[in-house]
Amino acid sequence: METRISEIEKWEQFLREKGYKLTPERRVVLEEIFSHHGHFHAEELYRRIKSRRKRKVSLATIYRTLPLLVESGIIREVMRCEGRGIYEHIWGEKHHDHLVCMRCGKVIEFYDERIERLQQDICKKYGFHPVEYRLGIKGYCQECQSKVK
Repeated sequence: METRISEIEKWEQFLREKGYKLTPERRVVLEEIFSHHGHFHAEELYRRIKSRRKRKVSLATIYRTLPLLVESGIIREVMRCEGRGIYEHIWGEKHHDHLVCMRCGKVIEFYDERIERLQQDICKKYGFHPVEYRLGIKGYCQECQSKVK
């Protein structure tokens, strides 16, 4: 049976391989990201850490840490909306895609086997070996549709 490492072990291993240290601030950022399931942007993460944690973490530290977390495979940028990245943790999570409301910022997660099969068929047709993909659709949620007219 395969033993799965935790997100903190994965983060530590990644940083060590890159020649970085797991600083207390980097640990706080990771812990806060995994403290709840949801989507976030850098400023929102900063506000959460500032209001809930005793250790102070600067917004600059968050902006420097997020690309490393993406590179490590622990989080991903779901998409860019209104000039800022929207992220989620993916370590230990199942694949899914997103609908993002451009007015209120609501993110709807979905999974559809037909889309998965279609992507596999397209890759096979062109002899392409996929490594990563993501589907994100920007638009307006049901609640905001009447407000944008």
